[in-house]
Amino acid sequence: LLSLGTGTNSEFAKNYTAEEAAKWGILQWMSPIWEMRSAASSYMNDYYLSTVFQALDSQNNYLRVQENTLTGTATKFDDASMANMILLVQVGENLLKKSVSEDNHETYEVALRRFAKLLSDRKKLRANKASF
Repeated sequence: LLSLGTGTNSEFAKNYTAEEAAKWGILQWMSPIWEMRSAASSYMNDYYLSTVFQALDSQNNYLRVQENTLTGTATKFDDASMANMILLVQVGENLLKKSVSEDNHETYEVALRRFAKLLSDRKKLRANKASF
């Protein structure tokens, strides 16, 4: 299973004081609540799938690709400007150089190549079985 995330906003880590939040109306609460719900859903799905694949001794069959440090226009789903497209290509190229996780020092580039080979080998195996 190759799980592709759309990225998370690094500004989500922003802290608010009780004094600030006490002055908020319903609309001001919507943004942080939506961000927390969205991030929690993403993290829980990743945790659940990772745990299931590990329990089945198939952890090499699951890879989550997610950039968690997006800022500025890179976080906007509706910005298809040429400048933002160039920025997103750079974000992707930088992500390839990052480690998949703290305990797995394999880079995304290496992990994706390994995963692509695994998928290709399985497709060839199925094709060979079908020809018999």
